[in-house]
Amino acid sequence: MLCSAALVFASLAPAAAFAAPPFELPPIGDPASTEHHPGKVVWADLVTPDLAGAEHFYGGMFGWTFREIRPDYAVAMLAGRPLGGILQRPIPASEKRQSAWLTFIAVSDVNAADRIALANGAKNLAPVKTYPRRGTQAVFADPEGAVFAMLSSSTGDSPDYLATPGEWIWSSLLTSDPARSAQFYKAVFGYEVYDLPSDDDAQHVILASDDYARAGIHTLPAGHRHAHWLNFVRVLDTQQAAAQAAGLGGRMLVEPYVDRHGGHVAVIADPYGAPLGLLEWTAADSEEDPAHPTAPALPQSGGAP
Repeated sequence: MLCSAALVFASLAPAAAFAAPPFELPPIGDPASTEHHPGKVVWADLVTPDLAGAEHFYGGMFGWTFREIRPDYAVAMLAGRPLGGILQRPIPASEKRQSAWLTFIAVSDVNAADRIALANGAKNLAPVKTYPRRGTQAVFADPEGAVFAMLSSSTGDSPDYLATPGEWIWSSLLTSDPARSAQFYKAVFGYEVYDLPSDDDAQHVILASDDYARAGIHTLPAGHRHAHWLNFVRVLDTQQAAAQAAGLGGRMLVEPYVDRHGGHVAVIADPYGAPLGLLEWTAADSEEDPAHPTAPALPQSGGAP
């Protein structure tokens, strides 16, 4: 079960955590470009109590390498491409919070999106701040309590392509009120919203922009108290990856299963409790569903969640 992400990021969000001493956050576009995709998930940051331990786990799981920016922060990379950041911060056992990934969604204008988010019931957890080479970002809790960040990259967004194994491939929001959440994210990011048919008494929604499916919204499963974003990494074999996670000190949250679109999915937690999804996606899956939101089974991420 997830803890309250708001408790995690209210004190550990990048705008606060990177205040002293200052340093440059990594650029999103490397090399820089003028390509921008509002509504796309373009980055993820992990808050963990053990940077070295997290590097061991994610390196062993996905072949990620790491570039240290300072002793408590490193950039995770695959084949030379940056995927996200890992920030070390102690999490006292007495506090009801845990390690977690923070999802960054692209916007054209953070200040304008900030006003829209607040007007639609969001809470600001880390104020709008601009970082050299990175751009402008802010952190929020949405009206259901799910924590997310928005980012206007000064070096462009990554292009759209199907993620390779080891890269982020998809993001889902699990929430108690998918319809309300869909309207919130539509207002803030300008998404097109597609309701999916359901045979499991749950609501399923796809958020799309630029003719690409960007993220899903689903009814929060029973037993989960807090709305949250969950990011998925593409793997070649979900069963094998889940077993590998256990061998590296992780644990299973959701056993491997075949989802409604035929993809093989599992949810694990790293050794410090941070949840993440595993998604087995094949070339055949891509051929069956062209990259268009009217066929939203195909994740499109361009190497970010």
